[in-house]
Amino acid sequence: MQIIHKLRSLKMDFSIQVRVIYALMMREVHTRYGRENLGFLWVLGEPILFCGGVAILWTAIRPSHEHGLPMTAIVVTGYVPLTMWRHCLGHSIKAFEANGSLLFHRQVTPLSIILSRAILEIIGTIMAGLLVTGGAIFLGFMKPPQYYGILYLGLGFHMLFSAACAMIFASLSEMSEIVEKMMAVVGYLSLPFTGAFSMVNWLPAKYRWYMMLSPSVDNIEMIREGQFGLNAHAHYDIFYDTWITALLLIIGLYLTLRVRRFILVQ
Repeated sequence: MQIIHKLRSLKMDFSIQVRVIYALMMREVHTRYGRENLGFLWVLGEPILFCGGVAILWTAIRPSHEHGLPMTAIVVTGYVPLTMWRHCLGHSIKAFEANGSLLFHRQVTPLSIILSRAILEIIGTIMAGLLVTGGAIFLGFMKPPQYYGILYLGLGFHMLFSAACAMIFASLSEMSEIVEKMMAVVGYLSLPFTGAFSMVNWLPAKYRWYMMLSPSVDNIEMIREGQFGLNAHAHYDIFYDTWITALLLIIGLYLTLRVRRFILVQ
């Protein structure tokens, strides 16, 4: 009976947190985009402008194929995950300070605050990616994915990776102002190591191992194998990607659970 009571209590707590996260997501949308005009549509509009704009530009100025793969599909399969990661990272900085007053409510925690922001960015980017991909397929610039299973696996890993990075850097930005100042620089310097604009197979063999240390590279390689099939010659390590993503999530959870004493609640 005691075990059943604990399970019911956990179920109730989980249900409350789901409702809290949903409410925080709606609050974030209204705060960021307002209640009038496009409002919620900008959650999709912003990633669409980034992903669609880059895809159109690269398709126009670059060769139609690179290393035997269509340019539009290369850009879409790389820039959609990159946008997800960058948006999660960008909106995580000082997220707790911006929402510190909400911590007066017992049900609201730092974890629910950062998860609401990360989930909002992930949903917006995925939906924008679906629209951009659907448009490119309809116009004949892309073909439908060949292997949906590995594509979904890569996307799943990348969602977890983006959420883990959001938790880590949201906490670190509250603990140190240096992290906040350095994030713009770090974001740009890390672009070559995201795997968004190149594939591991295009690099000299001696440098491939270093690139595959980045979870983002492994994730995007899986996504591209799902899109192009064996023609992509993708390189990834699912075992490594699993444990490094799990480690980042554990670090993110640990920092998020300990960050509250650094948050100035006004």
